[in-house]
Amino acid sequence: MPTINFVKEKRKVECAPGENLRQVALREGVEIYPFPHNYVNCMGMGSCASCRVHITKGTDNVSKQGFLEWIRLMLGPLTFFARIGHENDLRLACKVKVNGNVDVETQPPLISTGERFWG
Repeated sequence: MPTINFVKEKRKVECAPGENLRQVALREGVEIYPFPHNYVNCMGMGSCASCRVHITKGTDNVSKQGFLEWIRLMLGPLTFFARIGHENDLRLACKVKVNGNVDVETQPPLISTGERFWG
């Protein structure tokens, strides 16, 4: 069974292969939404992008990014900048299917201050 390691919460959770990351987090009580999105969000439709997460380890153990997820991250004015330096690991939890062991950082910052931000 795949194991999801929620890094900030210091919790490891087992899930069924192919299970949705957002659903597992909500079931296990892991808060993936920042305030105020924990009260108002798109309920897993992929349109609000408030469930964004960084897959810090095991990016090959999750489903590939679909076109709708990619376009949502590219066209959102804030998510566009959050994606800089995290092109392969910034994902929407509502669109990720877990197939193996992964490490997940919930509620990553909107503006990256990494080394690739300005060039």
